[in-house]
Amino acid sequence: MDFSADSSYLQVSTGSYKRQVYEVPSGKQLVDQALIDRITWATWTSVLALEVVGIWSRHAEKADVNCACVSHSGINLVTGDDFGMVKLFDFPCPEKFVRPCSYIVTSAGRV
Repeated sequence: MDFSADSSYLQVSTGSYKRQVYEVPSGKQLVDQALIDRITWATWTSVLALEVVGIWSRHAEKADVNCACVSHSGINLVTGDDFGMVKLFDFPCPEKFVRPCSYIVTSAGRV
């Protein structure tokens, strides 16, 4: 879940792999993509959106990428996946099949 910078909107990624955006506090769902595109997010943890299309490898399944987080500076995106990989991307990452910097997380939690 992520709030917009002005706390007027909330974005969520659903279990059915859909990104949904809601007005706060009314809870009304936004469907106007042009309006959604103009929102500045305070944080970004979604693995679903045009801004992060590039995090998905050519053969990835929907459940393979488990988490994402954009840096406070807004220029880097890190993801974690089912294979123990931590991947670093530029943000936004709108081009498909971007080659990331990849790191393996060991059982001791070391990269």
